[in-house]
Amino acid sequence: MRSRREFLIHASLAAIASSFTRMTFANPLGKPVGIQLYTVNEPMKTDAAGTLRQLKAIGYGEVETAGFGTLSAKQFRGLLDDAGLACPSAHLTFDPKNLGAAFDDTHALGATYAVSSSLHDIVVGKDVKREMTRDDARRTAELANTIGAAAKKAGVQYAYHNHASEFADVGGGMVAYDILLKETDASLVSFEIDCGWMTFGGRNPADYFHRYPTRFPMIHVKDYERRTPGDTEMRGSELGRGVVDYKTIFAAARKAGLKHYFAEQEGPFSRMSQLEAARVDYAFLHGLNA
Repeated sequence: MRSRREFLIHASLAAIASSFTRMTFANPLGKPVGIQLYTVNEPMKTDAAGTLRQLKAIGYGEVETAGFGTLSAKQFRGLLDDAGLACPSAHLTFDPKNLGAAFDDTHALGATYAVSSSLHDIVVGKDVKREMTRDDARRTAELANTIGAAAKKAGVQYAYHNHASEFADVGGGMVAYDILLKETDASLVSFEIDCGWMTFGGRNPADYFHRYPTRFPMIHVKDYERRTPGDTEMRGSELGRGVVDYKTIFAAARKAGLKHYFAEQEGPFSRMSQLEAARVDYAFLHGLNA
């Protein structure tokens, strides 16, 4: 009788503790924590299947792809299925002369979003290094509309991902990113805010959520170390150990209809390995109460 009573007491305490943990460490927006696989690029090269299983064991529920290594999209999907990971979004290479190839890969992955990491090389050229100009922005918006229309026809959603160059001043109180938003068709082109790069470029993601609700179904959750005056280099940081205010960003994102968020970390990984950093990033997001 005593043994049974002690068992029931311990079981009740465990249930209370579990409930408290769920309330205290609620994932942002109550959605699965995602990761951009570029964050673990090195272990993915040597053991993609094992790395994906480790991400699942850490607690990640979703991933966003950044290439497939030597595998096809279909083969990569098999690894994701084996690991129990969903893939709602894929960063892909777009060939204006053969856009269908990117959308075929999107379907093979079971993804909804086909994302361009950058259109700079197509619009401006690989060898041209500069911030986005007003003309660059207009031509980029035109190409984005073309890709978006083809994506819609193929049954997927196109999204544009930013770096820092889109936040260059183009005059008239605008940055290039504003032109991209104004001159793209909202029914064809969505945007994935890289919050780290946007903040690094001098703009606040929360402001854009307020100004353009529904345009941003996804974000990259990226942090970086504090810069000294005149420093032009981004040095990545584990989430919660840098300068980006994600409490404010997620609060705005909640109202703007954010659907997916992916942890992503830039190098150098000087303090820990990429997988260890992924574990720290997950802990931050899992404990962030927006």
